[in-house]
Amino acid sequence: MIQYRAGNLTVFQSSLYKTTSAIIETSDVVIMTDPNWLPSEVDEIKNHLNLNLGNKPLYIIYTHSDFDHIIGAGAFPEAKGIATSQFVNNPDKEAILEKIGTFDQRYYLNRSYKPIYPTIDFVVTHNKQQLRLGSLTLTFYHAPGHTDDSLFTVIEPEGIFLSGDYLSDVEFPFIFSSYRDYRQTMVLAETILSQHTIAIHIPGHGSVTQQKKELDKRLLSANRYLTLLDKDDKEFEMALRQEYLFFEGMKHIHTMNRQMAKNEI
Repeated sequence: MIQYRAGNLTVFQSSLYKTTSAIIETSDVVIMTDPNWLPSEVDEIKNHLNLNLGNKPLYIIYTHSDFDHIIGAGAFPEAKGIATSQFVNNPDKEAILEKIGTFDQRYYLNRSYKPIYPTIDFVVTHNKQQLRLGSLTLTFYHAPGHTDDSLFTVIEPEGIFLSGDYLSDVEFPFIFSSYRDYRQTMVLAETILSQHTIAIHIPGHGSVTQQKKELDKRLLSANRYLTLLDKDDKEFEMALRQEYLFFEGMKHIHTMNRQMAKNEI
């Protein structure tokens, strides 16, 4: 379904894990993030593009390589990919594709395209690297912690902040690569918010927000979670249950996070 639509921005949200796919359209170019999840949802995104793309080039920003975020890549063979060098050099590409196959087999899903690991045409190698696309300027930041290949993107002059699987209103931090890196990435997020004028924040899972107060709250919640994570605190877990509606479904991630934090601390 379409979660948000205003001006040149449309944000689709999957029924699964509230995963988002954003589309930014100008007179020169169309930019998309992480096409996902279910075959019918990918088809809906593709139909939207067929109506609006015309002869404009299509770019897809892959915020990271978790299989749910690349699962729709094969439906857009004409697109030029954007991602980090860590995404390009990921040694687990085959395993990621196997996860897609396992998911589709488990739920008897047929797709109108063959799932692929995306080809990347513009590789992000350093922070504040920029790409000019028509009237838009994209500024990129490597954001490890959730995964080693995660990417932040700021699109100006629109003030759009694409944060991937960070700063969600429905998920506490999911730490799949490094606790220390995640903490540093939250410092980076704070720097981005101070150096750019952010008008719209789009997380990889959850709700779009135009409210600075809400975005500040998401950053505060993430930092509080990371600070308390290594403590065996029942009150902390109770607070998480109140803050996150789907905590029971994510509890195993919380357990994994705690172990990773203890190992690194």
